[in-house]
Amino acid sequence: MRPEKRALILPLLSSVIANVGIVLAQNATVNVDACPGYNATNVSNIRNGLKADLVLAGKACNVYGKDYERLSLTVTYETDNRIHLKITDPSNSRYEVPESVFPRPKSWDGNRDSPNINFRYTKSPFSFAITRKSTNEVLFNTTGYPLVFEPQYLRVKTSLPTNANIYGLGEHTNSFRLPPENTVRTLWNRDAIGGIPNGTNLYSDHPVYFEHRTTGTHGVFLLNSNGMDVNLQTVNGGTSLEYNVIGGILDFYFLAGSSPVDVAKQYAAVAGLPVEVPYWSFGLHQCRYGYQNYYEVAQVVANYSAANIPLETMWTDIDYMYERLVFTNDPQYFPLAKMREMVSDLHARGQQYIVMVDPGVGVQPGVSGAYDRGHALGGVWMKNPDGSDFQGLVWPGVTVWPDWFNPKTPTYWENEFRLFFDPATGIDVDGAWIDMNEPAAFCMYPCSDPSAEAISQGLPPSRTSPPPASTLSLPIGTSAPGLTSNLLKRDNMYTNVLNPPYAIHNAGENLSARTVFTNVVHSNGLIEYDTHNLYGTMMSSATRGALAKRRPGLRTFIITRSTFAGAGAKVGKWLGDNLSNWAHYRNSIAGMLSFASLFQVPEVGSDVCGFSDNTTETLCARWATLGAFNPFYRNHNGDTSISQEFYRWPTVAQAARNAIDMRFRLLDYFYTAFHQAHLDGTPVLQPLWFQYPKDTNTYGIDLQFLFGESILVSPVTQENVTSVSVYFPDDVFYDFKSYAITNGAGATVDLSNIDYTEIPVHIRGGVVLPLRVSSAYTTKQLRKKDFELVVAPDRSGKASGSLYIDDGVSITQAKTYTARYIYSGKQLKVSTKGSFDVGGLKYRTVKVLGVQSAPSSVWLNGHTLASSAIAYNSTSHSVAVNVTQPLTSSFTLKWT
Repeated sequence: MRPEKRALILPLLSSVIANVGIVLAQNATVNVDACPGYNATNVSNIRNGLKADLVLAGKACNVYGKDYERLSLTVTYETDNRIHLKITDPSNSRYEVPESVFPRPKSWDGNRDSPNINFRYTKSPFSFAITRKSTNEVLFNTTGYPLVFEPQYLRVKTSLPTNANIYGLGEHTNSFRLPPENTVRTLWNRDAIGGIPNGTNLYSDHPVYFEHRTTGTHGVFLLNSNGMDVNLQTVNGGTSLEYNVIGGILDFYFLAGSSPVDVAKQYAAVAGLPVEVPYWSFGLHQCRYGYQNYYEVAQVVANYSAANIPLETMWTDIDYMYERLVFTNDPQYFPLAKMREMVSDLHARGQQYIVMVDPGVGVQPGVSGAYDRGHALGGVWMKNPDGSDFQGLVWPGVTVWPDWFNPKTPTYWENEFRLFFDPATGIDVDGAWIDMNEPAAFCMYPCSDPSAEAISQGLPPSRTSPPPASTLSLPIGTSAPGLTSNLLKRDNMYTNVLNPPYAIHNAGENLSARTVFTNVVHSNGLIEYDTHNLYGTMMSSATRGALAKRRPGLRTFIITRSTFAGAGAKVGKWLGDNLSNWAHYRNSIAGMLSFASLFQVPEVGSDVCGFSDNTTETLCARWATLGAFNPFYRNHNGDTSISQEFYRWPTVAQAARNAIDMRFRLLDYFYTAFHQAHLDGTPVLQPLWFQYPKDTNTYGIDLQFLFGESILVSPVTQENVTSVSVYFPDDVFYDFKSYAITNGAGATVDLSNIDYTEIPVHIRGGVVLPLRVSSAYTTKQLRKKDFELVVAPDRSGKASGSLYIDDGVSITQAKTYTARYIYSGKQLKVSTKGSFDVGGLKYRTVKVLGVQSAPSSVWLNGHTLASSAIAYNSTSHSVAVNVTQPLTSSFTLKWT
């Protein structure tokens, strides 16, 4: 939400307090643990599982509605590592997440003789447990906690180990490891105003958690898009996790692990493998809400060039629109001819351009072509219960919203992209930025007169500066360097979808606060009460389809604000409207770890330097270095804040140059990690416990992380401080720049004299890193730089690595290049394959770290190298060997 709406924060906080009181009062009236639960009857084996009837075991509790008397249970062993459990109403078809939105994973066609986890149950009263076969430990256990299943209240509760290590259940700005004592995680997507506050529900819904123990890791995913509270509690020494869901069905996937990376891969098999993004998307992105006109946007590009800070992609917020109407440009402030000239100049320099696209379509007949065309289709908008178009408010004033379930809507959306972003006649964007898609709305229920409310709120907002002179020339090049669904209407027996009997801890006055109302109806009969959390991901799918039609065969690049489980298979995500302060700087690390490591949305990052309020030079300098190790690296802030482009302060400019130099030299290592994530779900960012799962000291660390599997990033996290306490596990690490060795002992080490332009980065022992020999201004230029190999052996003297190269933009690659590096016994073997044309690229040097004395001899492919080709550094204990081998060659380097 934009800063001018922050006046709503105090009423919002009051409503949060009120909602908490309501729920506590509800829970105080009934002891849900005393409800009768169900008995399992008619249990029978089916192929790869079992099914049973669940019959109410006693007098109904009727806590928040009438208890169902009979339920249906199905348990399926889908793979050796995945159990699928569903509890539904056998008599009526209750809402469940449509397969068109979340395709179900494929299961095996074998038997259940060798699973790594097992389903165990007790008939009376019914309870179940998921156990790990190898250790016989219980991973999920509902014993003693009766199942409650009512039209608008579903409850499942499991016991947990004391001081359990639980991660996930996002989106949130809590610590990465959730406190097990008294945490409520509410899942209901909302336009979070006031700077993504801690302890509240935010823009996205990811009902999955990882639990980690010294004996292994497992995952639990509840496929349900309804609002819910997930409560972590520790009472009298006993810890539990409780689901309180306000609709749908119980649709659980249990993932065996047993390593953290195993669980991540298993969840990717359910939610979908991450989409492969363009190579250029890993460059620096610049945006601001409040750029007044095209000239100011172009001037920013020129200023980055003049400051020699590599800028890959320029963005524009909704400022470019005419009266905030989607698929329009303001003819005075952002005239089409000047916009096309600017984009053409960016493309000629190897740079990209992206603008924001909101879902809300302003109701201005004759002015908004997007509205007129949608209306002519018979109305592709969401509807009120009486069948009329639902109207609310967003930036353009009175607004309607596309109904993504309407079979006409994808074609409508594709056509709007085709018309407005036509490369020949429109703004030739390279990607899309989709916002406000929770969906956000400004008119509170019942919003009986949206036109009057728009006037009251001053929507659309007026321009605050005169337009630029029409004779201005673009500054951009003056200082440039050289180069649906078939579901039937559901009878869910809901009694109140506006104010359901159980009130989740939504940080708003009610479920419909600042969003489309929950009684709004889709074309297939589904209602927003059930599908609200899917809106952003469905918009993402439609936008991806529209971009793919514009540039057939090319990868799409989309950044969204609102996501549901599985969104990473289509889009990337930014962490929303944070504040320019150190708390949000620190929160950003846990946020991106959640999405990249757990939720399978790897293209993620925060608004670097903060969105709202004013940053400081030191904060922005530190954030510029931290941001360089975000998968998505963008500087973005609001219109009421000071300008914060990296070139505004000398310290920040130098910090950005230093950080981008490291990022670009590492870019192919990271691109290779992204390709692997696309193949099997291996996370591109990892918390330390992913690689050190038995080190209990790592379980709560969320101010350090691994970039890929082998680059340890340890940012300074306090204002006006030049030191940081870094935890080094029991392993060997090498400083990225100096190659100095740190022998970790499972302890914290204080690093000092860290300049504001630097960030501590270490290479984890055991890797061979393919690095570009130097940075560049754009990724297009970077792809022409040669490579060097940095061998960082582990304590056993071994290391390995890989490199993947393709054209960086195509969905289907006709040709690729891969290299594999194996180092052992003072010998490096480089094996290459593939026919992708890498041109004249070479391996210039091989650097081996941790070498205690100068080599006496070095052989390349059996030939002794001259001493002039070998340089030993006794300070860093490293040796550099000039090999000058074509990138396409396989070779062996050996030394004694």
